[in-house]
Amino acid sequence: MEARAFAALPPGSLAYRLLDCWQRRFPLDERPWSVIAAALGTGEDAVLDVARRAAAAGVLARVGAVFRPNTVGASTLAAFAVPPEQLDAIAARVSAHPEVNHNYARDHAVNLWFVAAAPDADALGRALGAIERDCGLPLLRLPLVRDYAIDLGFPLAGGRAVPPSADRPTAPLALDARDRRLLAALDDGLALVPRPWADLARRAGVTDGWARVRIAQWLNLGAIARLGLVLRHRPLGWTANAMCVWDVPDEHADALGLALAGEDGVTLAYRRARDGDWRHNLYAMIHGRERAAVEARRDAIAVRHGLDRHPHATLFSTRAYVQRGARYGRAEAATATA
Repeated sequence: MEARAFAALPPGSLAYRLLDCWQRRFPLDERPWSVIAAALGTGEDAVLDVARRAAAAGVLARVGAVFRPNTVGASTLAAFAVPPEQLDAIAARVSAHPEVNHNYARDHAVNLWFVAAAPDADALGRALGAIERDCGLPLLRLPLVRDYAIDLGFPLAGGRAVPPSADRPTAPLALDARDRRLLAALDDGLALVPRPWADLARRAGVTDGWARVRIAQWLNLGAIARLGLVLRHRPLGWTANAMCVWDVPDEHADALGLALAGEDGVTLAYRRARDGDWRHNLYAMIHGRERAAVEARRDAIAVRHGLDRHPHATLFSTRAYVQRGARYGRAEAATATA
């Protein structure tokens, strides 16, 4: 099945139900696809076939864990203001760094936005310094202050993406060598095979039972925001995607951020540090199929919460250069050999 076929899936189809319903709560059973198949009223082979076709079409990025920021390493949003004629070339330089997991062009003077992740703050700082030197442009560093809704899942039909994030601490987990090997094996997600946990454990050099217990512990602690299918929204037809930003008084940011997290259509909501002339501190992502609908949704939300009394901007994504999971294990290896 090609990517365009996934953009118009009938809601009752097996592919739609799999992609829509299993972005979270992926089973930790020995044969998780069998558990999913039973819930969907079909067989394990049929579910795996859909997952493999979705991966081949670029719709399914991976099956795995989405960690809350700064629990198993350090990460930040960063941005460049790139001369338009150099945008693709600079984007390629940024994407070549293994720490970069998302890299987008947006329609603003600050037009290249990426997320970088590393095992710790020092490694992240070195990576950002290397990217800045490589590109020869001043870099905006916009670390997370608080997340309100940030698990990156969203319903295919629209509506509310995810309940507001639990107010849990985001201090890094204490990780030993086995944990680090497990993280490295998780970088690219689970294999699309009947016993993916056994395959993951083999690649990490640990036992199957230990791997599943450890992942369950991380879920219970809130370090893993969700465990399941991680989709690429653009091949699914969600191509009108806006990063909405406001410069709000810091003392009001949390209340407004939690309000944004509860709004239908908001897929991400978080507060970030300011940097230099970039004074915006409150962010919300709205994903949609049509730009006009996203603009209308943004405007309605802003009116409801009085947001546009503050300086604001709306940055639509114009191109996705990189969209993959954070490579905490690989980034650590790259840092160690630099």
